Amino acid sequence: MSIRPWRDIHRRQSRQIMVGNVPVGGDAPVTVQTMTNTDTSDAVATLDQIRRCEEAGADIIRVSCPDVPSTQALRQITRAARVPIVADIHFHYKRALEAADAGAACLRINPGNIGSNERVAEVVRAAKANGCAIRIGVNGGSLEKHLLEKYGEPCPDALVESAMDHIKLLQDHDFHEFKVAVKASDLFMAVAAYQQLAEMVDCPLHLGITEAGGFVGGTVKSAIGIGSLLWFGIGDTIRVSLSAEPEEEIRVGFEILKSLGIRNRGVRVVSCPSCARQGFDVIRTVQALEERLQHIRTPMSLSVLGCVVNGPGEARETDIGITGGGNGRHMVYLSGVTDHHVQDADMIEHIVKLVEAKAAEIDAAGAGMPQAAE
Repeated sequence: MSIRPWRDIHRRQSRQIMVGNVPVGGDAPVTVQTMTNTDTSDAVATLDQIRRCEEAGADIIRVSCPDVPSTQALRQITRAARVPIVADIHFHYKRALEAADAGAACLRINPGNIGSNERVAEVVRAAKANGCAIRIGVNGGSLEKHLLEKYGEPCPDALVESAMDHIKLLQDHDFHEFKVAVKASDLFMAVAAYQQLAEMVDCPLHLGITEAGGFVGGTVKSAIGIGSLLWFGIGDTIRVSLSAEPEEEIRVGFEILKSLGIRNRGVRVVSCPSCARQGFDVIRTVQALEERLQHIRTPMSLSVLGCVVNGPGEARETDIGITGGGNGRHMVYLSGVTDHHVQDADMIEHIVKLVEAKAAEIDAAGAGMPQAAE
């Protein structure tokens, strides 16, 4: 394949920290996170949701720890989870101490919101003793009163000043294993704040457009905001915030990364919007294939085009392709080359088997070879 310099993304150089066994920043892959919405004190329900997120590909998962029952359940959760668990702490510094002792890989706190300097020192000591990272989480909806009085309203400068204040508190205690988020529901504000902060610090940045909305609206806002920052080379870990199940956040997060060529996981589907020329029901076919192929983790591409106008051209660029034909008889392409036909009734099952076989072939070829990052 020819070199395409217009697709290059020059990533901001940040220092690397460890969240459990997952590197964040530096030259590590951009990681995808989500947050559970179960009652954390219900360890069984929380772990059930964590399992679904793990299957969707989550690299890191956050759980809220607002009370003692939550931090008590956290020990069971961290032991059973297959990915690092971040404990979300607000105001109550003792919850941070308990979470660190319970096996949290990272504490999500704002050091300035947990009380006196001595309380900050206690949290830092607990984090160091337990090998915890810390995420500073600045949010446009919960800025400090003095910053709102200074700036009059949430704005990029206020978000960045808040982040720098919290960073200084950790640095004053000789703690440097932290990452920072400056989220806002206004994507322009968030993008501007991240761009400004990226010029001022070398720590990893956690990207997100907070309170983005429902599945459709939130996906669009997140793709624009997070996607533009990643395109600028900014961002080391992402969380897509949706009013939807957390596993959906993971899927959208990976789609953003796949669209930018930053990480490739699972099947990238190229499909047409459908029109009167379609030889089969493209919309329902794509829906069925996306559902049936969620278990595939091997990177590959699949084109699903309803007719021969653009179908052959797209198929030449994908691992597997199908183009609609007449009389319910459709052309299947393998590695960009016409290979055989398939009938309507057999199409979905046939494509699923082809994808599974291709994934097995790719995996077998890669066995024993050095593995590239997703």
